Amino acid sequence: MGTTAATTPIGLTAVEAATRLEQDGPNTVAAPKPRRLPSRIGRQLADPLVALLLAAAVVTTLLGDLPDTAVIILVVTVNTVIGVFQEVRADAAIAALDRMAAPTARVVRDGQDRIVPAAELVRGDLVRLEAGDVVPADLLLDEAQRASFDESALTGESVPVHHEVGEEAASGTVLTTGRAAGSVLRTGPDSSLGRITALVARTKPAPTPLQRRIAALGRTLGLAAVAISAVVFALGVLAGQPLARMAITAVSLVVAAVPESLPAVVTLALALGARRMARTQAIPRRLHAVETLGSVTVVASDKTGTLTENRMSVQRAVTPDGAGYTITGTGYAPSGAVRPEVSDALRLLALAGLLCNDANLVPPSEEHTGWKAAGDPMEAALLAFAARCGLDVAAERAAAPRVDEHPFDQASRRMTTVHERADGQFLVVAKGAPESILDRDADAALLDAAAGLAADGLRVLAVSAAVTATRPDPAQSPTLPVIGLVGIGDPLRPTARDTTAAFGSSGVRLLLITGDHPATAAAIGGKLGLPEEHIYARTRPEQKLDIIADLQQRGEVVAMTGDGVNDAPALRRADIGVAMGSGTEVARQASELVLVDDNLGTMAEAIGEGRRIYDNIRRFLRYALSGGIAELLVMLAGPLLGMPVALLPGQLLWINLLTHGIPGVALGAEPAEAGVLQRKPRSPQESVLGDGLLASVFAGGLCLAAVTLAAGVLADRWDRPWQSIMFVTLGLAQLGVALAVRAKAAPGVPRNRSLLAAVATSGILQVAGVLLPPLQTLLGTEPLTAAELAACAIVAVIPGAALRIIQR
Repeated sequence: MGTTAATTPIGLTAVEAATRLEQDGPNTVAAPKPRRLPSRIGRQLADPLVALLLAAAVVTTLLGDLPDTAVIILVVTVNTVIGVFQEVRADAAIAALDRMAAPTARVVRDGQDRIVPAAELVRGDLVRLEAGDVVPADLLLDEAQRASFDESALTGESVPVHHEVGEEAASGTVLTTGRAAGSVLRTGPDSSLGRITALVARTKPAPTPLQRRIAALGRTLGLAAVAISAVVFALGVLAGQPLARMAITAVSLVVAAVPESLPAVVTLALALGARRMARTQAIPRRLHAVETLGSVTVVASDKTGTLTENRMSVQRAVTPDGAGYTITGTGYAPSGAVRPEVSDALRLLALAGLLCNDANLVPPSEEHTGWKAAGDPMEAALLAFAARCGLDVAAERAAAPRVDEHPFDQASRRMTTVHERADGQFLVVAKGAPESILDRDADAALLDAAAGLAADGLRVLAVSAAVTATRPDPAQSPTLPVIGLVGIGDPLRPTARDTTAAFGSSGVRLLLITGDHPATAAAIGGKLGLPEEHIYARTRPEQKLDIIADLQQRGEVVAMTGDGVNDAPALRRADIGVAMGSGTEVARQASELVLVDDNLGTMAEAIGEGRRIYDNIRRFLRYALSGGIAELLVMLAGPLLGMPVALLPGQLLWINLLTHGIPGVALGAEPAEAGVLQRKPRSPQESVLGDGLLASVFAGGLCLAAVTLAAGVLADRWDRPWQSIMFVTLGLAQLGVALAVRAKAAPGVPRNRSLLAAVATSGILQVAGVLLPPLQTLLGTEPLTAAELAACAIVAVIPGAALRIIQR
């Protein structure tokens, strides 16, 4: 049996806490030092394709081919700058998410409960813990009621460990059952978790599934490009071209044909997309959640705080004499009215509810407006109910202090507490689900009343109480006289029906999975317009796992919402776990996405964002791979058409620099397509090049190569500088494809101006390659007339225009 400290908890004062925080520092583990600039540059230069370029630069230097050397160095420099910039932006976005997802702790300061960031805990702080909370710092337990801790994160021990008053609870462990409170002994790097975390702080995070698929795709493309480049090298040598020139051409072609910036673009798109989600109150804790969201087919949602406002209040009450009461008042404010007037029976019911209760009400302060719940929202509603019945919560608790308890558990579905009265007798109170408190025969009338309340969509609690001369053992679940029922309402969010409709139109099924009475669940489901088969009531944690497993076996991609410690297994089992911001830290740690505002409508927006990001990655692939295939085909077919070297190495690298650089990155910022949430989710088994993308890439590459080769053949026949014409045509045509693959945004949605600016800048630089003498020398081009440039531009429009028409 647990014990409770007899002293009244006061905690530190705000001034003491601030002083100690300044002395000891925050309760956080020092983050790994950010990668220094030389390290970031080295990482970019270590890329195999870049290493090939550097090797080519050495060869050209030794051969005295300084123009090509200069172009190679320029390409390497610009690509490195872009890569480092993307990496810094991605790291900054992820760091911002970590700050937003920082855990909180419930402490006592100045004698009152406060919710503070866990990073602000200091030595001596009194921390309260409820089942499902992660211990935020090393604690010396001052209070422990049947407190069992999951210490597997630190010790590997899978069986929960029971702790008593006077023992330590280590940071990072989880209170799985019971209730506890303790004084902070050690924080930050000095804590148990801090010492371990410091050892692994520099561990590199694993790549996301999408990043692994992209990397595999890059290797495949690289091998294909090397093979084709070898053919180009052989054809050039056979045609009498210098061996060194063809070697450089082959290496340059490999680099130009493969979008080496693709992994960086993907990482940046995921990180910035996650940051955009965070702005809408949906914080991805892992990058792969951004990808997974785009393929979710089923959302298994809890009711309380997700589809409802999580502002619970007692709206109805019934006493054993059959009297019914209506209680008004909003949220957790103690003000409100009772109709008819408060009777002794109702006052006893309210008193029992405030005593068998672990929550507290936090009054308005400078930190927040309105009354807040510290603890379980349902228990906080009972406190507000007691205040509306005229009871002083603090005074009543002081008059009957708790001396023993049996915390709520899923097996008994009830909580029992024992209180010592001033006359030396003991008041025993139990509250829980009606079926766990009421007797089917003796309390038939109250069971009917409970069913009526549930049918109105209220969550029903039954309360029993008795006064005894001796102190009973609450763990024995003593049978007590029933003193009444309370019906607790939590209004649906105004957007709940719209959210349900949004999921339906996007091909995502919404399931309501709740522990509420079937009548309550049915009433809520009816208001939401959910089919009966989408509603699961009186669901236990292990049943949630079975539901998810069954859905996954049928090929569904499941997102599961939850907020309690019992939800953690289901959150981990689901394809994407979604935790409520107001839920337990265990639930948040087990999830991939945290809804800060507890609003399921936010998740619908996040699904749209996930689809947008994936669309943009595929958009970049369509653009970049089409250009790469075109360059390979031009170099491969050129000798067959009488052009031994269709494009010089420097020209290939220049095109690669202008097309794969800034325009490619800008494509990642395209807005969502119109109706992105009105189409079915993609299959997670689908290749990133699936759904016709690979065919589109080849078609685009063939079209680009065809117009480029046609321009070169005609220019050669008319005795014009064919190589320079092909150089301009191919570069401008690829930029035209970038505009053609733009998103078809919904009316009123701003266009991506950064893409227009990037394409315009690259187009000007491409033309400058044949107009400016220094670039002519560097790239080996010849000047073109205005008429020739106009002709190149007209021809270059053809691939983009054809692609745009096909996409309609």
